[in-house]
Amino acid sequence: MLMPKRVKRRRVHRGRMTGKANKGNTIAYGQYGLVAMEPAWITSNQIEAARVAMTRFIKRGGKVWIDIFPHKPITQKPAETRMGSGKGSVEYWVAVVKPGRVMFEMSGVDEAVAREAMRLAGHKLPVKTKFVKKESQEGGEG
Repeated sequence: MLMPKRVKRRRVHRGRMTGKANKGNTIAYGQYGLVAMEPAWITSNQIEAARVAMTRFIKRGGKVWIDIFPHKPITQKPAETRMGSGKGSVEYWVAVVKPGRVMFEMSGVDEAVAREAMRLAGHKLPVKTKFVKKESQEGGEG
């Protein structure tokens, strides 16, 4: 499960997910990518489930890159606790994903295999996704 090794502040505000992704919106490493179409918090468990789905389908062929990392801690107060007495403890970590963000990249496999692997990974995520190729993305999209 992905999480930071150490952080400066353990409990942060929730923030807002307005606008489009202005970084990480182009394919940097591989030939194919999986792009988010809507904003969401993606948990470390969801990232791992998507990664496992992709790597199982490509059967140790090709290479997969994960372009998002869960830096944001999400807290929860215990069940049946009265109001007050401060902020809860950290329960899990999320990556903040905005529309247009490339979440996963892949290379070393043919397009049909990559497309199906990305489709399986997309089902593990709480956002609508889109499959993109490196050539099709260079034309100012994003």
